[in-house]
Amino acid sequence: MGTVTDTRIDYTVHPRVNSNDPVAPRPRPATPAHVIQSDAEAIEIAERLAERFKVNAALRDREGLLPITELDEYSQSGLWSINVPKAYGGPEVSYATVAKVISTIASADPAIAQVTQNHLAIIATVDLDGTEEQKQLFFGWALQGLRYGNAFSELKSKTVADFETRVIHDGDDIIINGEKFYATGALLSHVVPIVGVDESGQGYLVFADREAPGLTVTNNWSSFGQRTTASGAVKIENLRVPKVRALKVTSFDHPTVGGPVSQIIQSAIDAGIARGAIDDTISFVKTLSRPWIDSGKQKASEDLFTIAAIGDLKIKLHAAEALLEIAGRTIDAARANSTLETVSEATIKTAESKVLTTEIAILATNKLFELAGTRSTLAEHGLDRHWRNARVHTLHDPVRWKFYHVGNYYLNGEHPPRHAWN
Repeated sequence: MGTVTDTRIDYTVHPRVNSNDPVAPRPRPATPAHVIQSDAEAIEIAERLAERFKVNAALRDREGLLPITELDEYSQSGLWSINVPKAYGGPEVSYATVAKVISTIASADPAIAQVTQNHLAIIATVDLDGTEEQKQLFFGWALQGLRYGNAFSELKSKTVADFETRVIHDGDDIIINGEKFYATGALLSHVVPIVGVDESGQGYLVFADREAPGLTVTNNWSSFGQRTTASGAVKIENLRVPKVRALKVTSFDHPTVGGPVSQIIQSAIDAGIARGAIDDTISFVKTLSRPWIDSGKQKASEDLFTIAAIGDLKIKLHAAEALLEIAGRTIDAARANSTLETVSEATIKTAESKVLTTEIAILATNKLFELAGTRSTLAEHGLDRHWRNARVHTLHDPVRWKFYHVGNYYLNGEHPPRHAWN
């Protein structure tokens, strides 16, 4: 249930969100991360970690405490390299398994799950666009346990796909300048991949050390939801890196699974938020809620309308999770044989899953209070975090456009656009 059960927090290693206190770069792992051997092992580890992460999830949200020790355990578990190809020493699990892992972690703490999102998407980008030297380097770092943050989106640009961050080619180096926001994971990462464009408009993903001179990460994320993702700002001032660290992004110029991979992770987070909210609803109704006076029942869990509502939530959740798995399988197929048709199928199935996971996340987090009753709104339970997290996270990649692309595909045979937000 959502009630805080353990308040033993060491505030010296759990800095607060949106504070003026500096957060030092995380030390690189002293030992390599575990390498997972199978899909089943990945799911088992995710379930075990989720049990631990949910213990203080409400406390971290209420106090704005960054999940530093949790992220260290998470990335050392091997779950941050599950989509590294087998040819480079990784597990290369199914994307259905990736979605299951992320939704499992998100059911415990969706902020922790979201920090993984860009890291896994970056690994997929390296797989699609990296040179052989870059694959050896960046996959190797992930297998060692290094975390990739992100410096992608910009607060002042016209759209999410417009980048003002500039890349300059200077001999054997790249120089990059710009400002970023929504930089989930950058604060607590070891390496910060930065999106920038050169004078010709070519996009690059530039891998900078978190502690590199010219890179400043600000802990100023102030959203009312997903509070502990540390999705603040990054300032890049004459940052210089070797050219081998500048990955030329071309995967959206032709059919690839880059977009669906990014999207299925977002969809999985929303599915996890929904599952966590439904689990807390059931627990609260069974243990703390009072039956309504007109029901004639002795327990809130015996109320006919409540029973039916829980049934409705579970059916919708299971439908969303089933479509999430289907989407993962279509991504696997498209990755193995990337054509316009297979990639469009993966994009559409992932979009369909995003619609259902968004809808059940909003519904479940709202219904929680209706079914559990007024006492479920008390601050001591921290259950409002579910709705706040759902409302904020589902704003990524708006589903109103998913309906359009899905309908246009089936009705008019129009292939969906290719970009990281689709």
